[in-house]
Amino acid sequence: MTDRSEPILIAGVTPYFLERGHLWFREHAAEIERKSRQDEWWRSHTAFLAPDHRIPFSPLLRRIVDMGYTKVSMVKHPGEFATRGGIVDIFPINREAPLRIEFDGNTVIRVIPLPAEAEAKAFRIPKAKGADEYETMWLAGLKPGDYVVHIDHGIGIFRGMAAEDETPNHKSQIPNKSEREKSKLKNDLEFGAWNLEFYVLEYAPPRAGGAPDRLLVPRTQAKRIARYVGFDEPTIHRLGGTAWETTKRKAREDARKFAEELIAIYRSRAAAARPPHPAFPEIDDALAASFPYEDTPDQTRALAEIHGDLSRERPMDRLLLGDVGFGKTEVALRAAVRVAYGGKQVALLVPTTVLADQHLATIRERVRDLPLAVAALTRLTPKREVKREIEKIRDGGIDIVIGTHRMLSHDIEWKNLGLVIIDEEQRFGVRHKEALKKLRANVDILSLSATPIPRTLSLALAKFRDLSLIREAPHGRLPIKTFVLPFSAPLVAEAIAAERRRKGQIFYLWNRIENIELIRRKLERIAPGARIAVLHGRMREAELIRAMRQFREGAIDILLATTIIENGLDLPNANTIIVANAARLGLAQAYQIRGRVGRSNEQAYAYLLYPAHSLTEKAKMRLDTLREAEELGAGFQIAMKDLEIRGAGNVLGREQSGAMNKVGLNLYASLLNEAIEEFER
Repeated sequence: MTDRSEPILIAGVTPYFLERGHLWFREHAAEIERKSRQDEWWRSHTAFLAPDHRIPFSPLLRRIVDMGYTKVSMVKHPGEFATRGGIVDIFPINREAPLRIEFDGNTVIRVIPLPAEAEAKAFRIPKAKGADEYETMWLAGLKPGDYVVHIDHGIGIFRGMAAEDETPNHKSQIPNKSEREKSKLKNDLEFGAWNLEFYVLEYAPPRAGGAPDRLLVPRTQAKRIARYVGFDEPTIHRLGGTAWETTKRKAREDARKFAEELIAIYRSRAAAARPPHPAFPEIDDALAASFPYEDTPDQTRALAEIHGDLSRERPMDRLLLGDVGFGKTEVALRAAVRVAYGGKQVALLVPTTVLADQHLATIRERVRDLPLAVAALTRLTPKREVKREIEKIRDGGIDIVIGTHRMLSHDIEWKNLGLVIIDEEQRFGVRHKEALKKLRANVDILSLSATPIPRTLSLALAKFRDLSLIREAPHGRLPIKTFVLPFSAPLVAEAIAAERRRKGQIFYLWNRIENIELIRRKLERIAPGARIAVLHGRMREAELIRAMRQFREGAIDILLATTIIENGLDLPNANTIIVANAARLGLAQAYQIRGRVGRSNEQAYAYLLYPAHSLTEKAKMRLDTLREAEELGAGFQIAMKDLEIRGAGNVLGREQSGAMNKVGLNLYASLLNEAIEEFER
């Protein structure tokens, strides 16, 4: 129960308050209370309650709604409240846990803090600090209840960490089925090795009932554990027995068969040869000098790796993985210029016409002082121009061609194609990927991605393709402040107003074309005077490009769009994005969309809103992951989480649902890698 003399603050769900931390509210409590008595804005966006405080019950509920809170059946997230009789449960955005307010008529009789979910954890969660690189990359963020795979014992449930001072030495705390592990632990105990931390893994209980089997794995053996990534819920067996060895044997056989198919492709590629691409240091220096930002060390390293590939006689096949806004396109551009300046043609393949138009403008500007011809080939290109551009491509009159899948058509003949850059490879369909496979054996390939799909990610991690990572944000870049909240019209209005006050632009994402004009009219009411444009996939492409150019040039304040804005758009003056129903988006998709803002040194804001009454558990997991991944450079972790939540699917280019699901993606990829190495010996 709270102190009777201390009033409890409930802060309104507004952008101003959302970006303040809990500590700020505690430090400024007296000032907030004073301002709430003197200033109308503060009075309408705050409420103070205390025991014995008289306040009409119904008007209080209306006020809570006006402050941006959403009524739900059970309070789980900040910005929600629920009522039952004379009880109000509310999760103020300025507190770390919900409150229960009990009324007797119109009098508050007590205010009780409700326990936060996180306080009920039975074991400590492992910290990345002090862990080796493997733990940091593969096990960071592992939570009790997550599935893991132990290479020797199979799939279990991670229950937390145990240490000498936390886990008494009694039989139920050590493996009760694996005599080999039990013996090792017994020896460790006798020789004082129990000061290590242990991963606690839980397996199935005996059929007759009783406590589940448990295995303690020292952190020194962390490499024997991996996250389970696969479809739905895996099967959990007891420790010991032959079930896991049988499962592994079948998965290994499946991996060998697939390895034979895969190795044929990569052997043909390894046997391919082409003359090295010449280097032009003076051109490299000129491009670096004209880049408005300073290269990050990761960009410099990635470019050196790509230049190394281009200098060899074997065609490049490299994946450049970097978070949204981290400068992948600039690295790719410099690679393209080197190849084109050496007399070879470059194809930049992008998923949308809108993105092609942006890349065309950017690249033309960057190479305007070089003797290079740059053109675009999309559905937007007029028919009379298409024929002329195709002839130029065939005759070598265009050095760098930017286009959508139109460039993969049979009527496109290249005079001297040297490099294909694929922006967001996962966005292309199976037919287009088959066309790309044919290209791979003969030309250099550079794939760009912020959130690799399972196939791309697993191939890269298994070292089937060369991988370059850009982990660092450009100098001065700030993390996007992300708010995951129930939908609230007052919150939307205030978020738009706040961005307009600083002369910025806003993305508003609504992914239902059939009523997008209705949403436009609503936005016109809550943002009077704002210039609003609509963007969706059923518009004529000329209209799409016109709207995007107007937004890029600052003639539009709010761009109301579908997920057509998902890929690659770089608009430094747009620093607020509002997603009206973020729960409908896949995790990688939501992450990409959030990355449309935060492209400059201005603080950017992302409001991921959801209907409070219909949030599924998987949707909640996706949104929670996005909220947790606010730090810059979280794309790799997002991709891993996306694999877990959606299931690995068609992970290596064909259905592997049986064998892969039984052992998990990571172990399956490892078995596949072993098989490939065996074939190569």
